[in-house]
Amino acid sequence: MGIKNIAISDEAYQRLKALKRSGESFTDVVERLTKSRGVLELAGVLSNSEGKEIKEGVRKIRERSHRRFKRAIEKLS
Repeated sequence: MGIKNIAISDEAYQRLKALKRSGESFTDVVERLTKSRGVLELAGVLSNSEGKEIKEGVRKIRERSHRRFKRAIEKLS
């Protein structure tokens, strides 16, 4: 592994430093923040009740959208 020096603004440095965990190097922080994540990493993020609440919210939004779309089509007919 090679080493590269990069220039970043003081503001960017402070933000990166604030994200740095105990025992982490700046390389570790950059790697953690930029690694590609899979959808399976989201498993368990929400409780069952939170998941049901979101699912119900999405269902209601889709239902309202479908009704608006249907009304728009009827106006065009």
